[in-house]
Amino acid sequence: MADLDLLTQSLARNVKRWRNERGFTLEALAARAGVSRGMLIQIEQARTNPSLGTVVKIGDALGVSITTLLDREQGPTVRVVPAEQAVRLWHTGAGSFSRLLAGVEAPGPLEMWEWRLMPGESSHSDPHPAGTAELVHVTAGELTLTVDGAAHRVPTGASASFEAGTPHTYGNEGDEPMDMIMAVSVPPVR
Repeated sequence: MADLDLLTQSLARNVKRWRNERGFTLEALAARAGVSRGMLIQIEQARTNPSLGTVVKIGDALGVSITTLLDREQGPTVRVVPAEQAVRLWHTGAGSFSRLLAGVEAPGPLEMWEWRLMPGESSHSDPHPAGTAELVHVTAGELTLTVDGAAHRVPTGASASFEAGTPHTYGNEGDEPMDMIMAVSVPPVR
């Protein structure tokens, strides 16, 4: 089975599991996530490969990380994720990408990402649930981090933290690739 098929099957199983664990109907989860009931049905039946944005919305609505939604099997307390199993969720033809390196539920979702943005490229993110925090550490190039309309320069070796409950954009206005590691902490669903 191809990687995409395995991810689609894992997503189907885990969305249904967490929806049932939270006691959400399809309609309730659709309303919380801002996606259609039909899309959720297709996801739970493994008949679609939804966009990263849709998976993020569903994870946020369920209060679980993308790692948890895409987890092929529930593992032991210590889990090593080999480099070849990191999940590449977003990429462009120019070479920009994001890879989900690892994640846990602690007590809400906590994710670690690797990002690369090529010169002139950017990636916009809608607001996450209130209380969501992000940490970024730039390992090459310079990040232009725009949070709620205000741009902040984060050069190589620098780190930044921010509340991610407002619109934000990761951008590379420089002339060399920008690499960063990012951690995202989402509060648990109440």
